[in-house]
Amino acid sequence: MARNTKQTSRKSQDKSRRQAKDAPRGKNQRSERDVRPQSGKPSSSRGRAPQTDGRGRSSHADARGRKSSAPKNIIEGRHAIEEALNWGMKLKAAYVANDMGLRDGKFGRIVARLQSENVDVFVVDNAVLDSMSVRGSHQGIAAEIAPYEYADIDDVLTRAKDKENALIVLLDHVTDDGNFGAIVRSAEIVGAEAVVIPNARSAKVSAGSASTSVGAVFKMDIAQVSNLAAVIDKCKEQGFWVYGASEHAKDVVWNSNMRGKVVLVMGSEGDGISRRILEKCDVMTKLPQRGEIESLNVAQAATVMCFEWMRQSFGGLS
Repeated sequence: MARNTKQTSRKSQDKSRRQAKDAPRGKNQRSERDVRPQSGKPSSSRGRAPQTDGRGRSSHADARGRKSSAPKNIIEGRHAIEEALNWGMKLKAAYVANDMGLRDGKFGRIVARLQSENVDVFVVDNAVLDSMSVRGSHQGIAAEIAPYEYADIDDVLTRAKDKENALIVLLDHVTDDGNFGAIVRSAEIVGAEAVVIPNARSAKVSAGSASTSVGAVFKMDIAQVSNLAAVIDKCKEQGFWVYGASEHAKDVVWNSNMRGKVVLVMGSEGDGISRRILEKCDVMTKLPQRGEIESLNVAQAATVMCFEWMRQSFGGLS
């Protein structure tokens, strides 16, 4: 009899547990599974230290400070972020180490400037910055770049319509960020109207290309298009001549007439200019060479070509 009573008691306890488990929880009630670390909130007040959630974690870190959906387009380090602000780069958010404080005067000035430009600033564990870092040299601060606003090629052509001399550099699937940034830098220096890139299989404006261009990507138009051949046709309608750069060309750039309105086509690092774009070129040209090694890479060649266009179009600039 005692045994049956004990079994009945256990059944009653099990039933009570099931009922408690199935019962709806109140608005403020949480099970252990519901308790999660809350993300840090950005500071919007100027002159104040960024706020934290008390744990020093942002939404990009889990409970152990590990990486969780961390931003991809990141610049890191005090100097890089200061340069980015000077260039006019738009930043989406910044992340500062919770052990830095504002004791360091320069660090404090950078944070204050970020806040003055309405950049969300989060205080995070060092482990979070370590997980974001590519080079391992974040110096206690990193920032996420906001999406870049590409130019409209029709606006570029409208602006160049009545100009006697205008240069558009068209890149046929250049994929290296360093090469892309260097070409943009050269194009900006000679006063080109724009750099045109395809929207697939091509380097884009990123932290890497911004650094290589020394901020030039924010000082001139870069148009991202779906059809390079169609853009070339539009340029021809506006009076542009299309020059393709190739080591297999017969004429060297010094002997080519590059004055006036020119589209300079530079091919990809491995394959050069594609057949479809080659067929659109009016003139093929190359750099002279006396040595035996391979020709210059695409960024170096583009620089020489851009300066030759400027020399022929504007003469003795000082």
